[in-house]
Amino acid sequence: MPRKLSPVLLCTLLAACASAPISPAPVITPAPVSEPVASAPITAPPPAPAPVAPPPVIVAPPVPVVKQISTLEAQTLVAKLLPAKISERNGWKNDLVDAFTALKIPYTPEYFCAVMAVIEQESSWQGDPTVPGLGKIVWKQVEEKAGKYHIPLIAVQTALLKSSPDGRSYKERIDKLQTEAQMNAVFEDLASDAKRLNLPFNMSNPIRTGGPMQVSVEFAEGHVRAWPYPYARRSSVRNEVFTRKGGVYFGTAILLQYPAPYSKMIYRFADFNAGRYASRNAAFQAAVNKLAGDSMDLDGDLLRYERGYAMSQSSGTEKALQKLGRRLNLSNEEIRRDLLLEKVTGFSQTALYQRVFNLAGNPSREVMPQIDLHSPKITRKLTTEWFAKRVDGRYQTCLSRAPAI
Repeated sequence: MPRKLSPVLLCTLLAACASAPISPAPVITPAPVSEPVASAPITAPPPAPAPVAPPPVIVAPPVPVVKQISTLEAQTLVAKLLPAKISERNGWKNDLVDAFTALKIPYTPEYFCAVMAVIEQESSWQGDPTVPGLGKIVWKQVEEKAGKYHIPLIAVQTALLKSSPDGRSYKERIDKLQTEAQMNAVFEDLASDAKRLNLPFNMSNPIRTGGPMQVSVEFAEGHVRAWPYPYARRSSVRNEVFTRKGGVYFGTAILLQYPAPYSKMIYRFADFNAGRYASRNAAFQAAVNKLAGDSMDLDGDLLRYERGYAMSQSSGTEKALQKLGRRLNLSNEEIRRDLLLEKVTGFSQTALYQRVFNLAGNPSREVMPQIDLHSPKITRKLTTEWFAKRVDGRYQTCLSRAPAI
């Protein structure tokens, strides 16, 4: 028999097998359900975060001053905006209009093209995106992780020779993986089958993003707690993310269903990759750099995070602000209080935000986040700026197909 695996092996060894998230949890985790901007003043440091992430605030974007059109007219518009050569055109058209209707997003060429541009960038209009060499990517990551525990890859593969619910062995299914939905299904089966397999390690599903818009499963699970899922659900919210209809719905929500203070759509695309309000927060960091004579990274994260929660340890941004405390006329506790709102719209209404920009001479309120992207699937240097510009190019092409109004 092969050597027994450690109690946390599968989660540890296979965690890197999932496609890398678009960004870390704070990047795309939706806003807490109650924005405490108007609540009673906080006079002491906030308590430690609760163990369960709160559901998001759901706020439809401001309605542009345009002629409102009917659902039927929206379907006609989308049909004209869709690229000429994609399969299942009617299905994509219906999924897009249904998502906008359910989320109460205005039917405009700009908003439709924004979603279409992300779909094209993330999946090339594949409802269940294929990943070349996915099985090999999985095993390579498993081998690297196994090596850290001095466990040969063959030991892991032998442990996964047992049959799965579809009749094939888990090893065979991993060997033949082609899409992220298939990968998700393997891990879901492993998680539910752990007791029968008698494998002494955590079988929780490590896959964090998926579908035609590469949406965070965590975001989707939070979204349905605050905004009812409008479609018939055959199984878990996680599995809905990997469907074309569910992926378009949740992707539209994370891209458009929040008020963003930007002059150009490209900054929403950056936020999609780096997290809501990352472009606004990167501009705030640039203003802090100007005041402090510093050169901190403009990554859009103002606090340090672990598993989506702000850590008590100060970030470089917070330390710089603490040194500016007298000029800002804010205590360390007040600075922390305001920084805790960095993932919601209310941060721009705080004393900290407004005083930093006033003292800095009111520089730009939108800056491209500077973040390097990492994933087992990425073989060259990519950044959030690269992503945003690629999507923006597709967005401009889509707009060129819009009918004259």
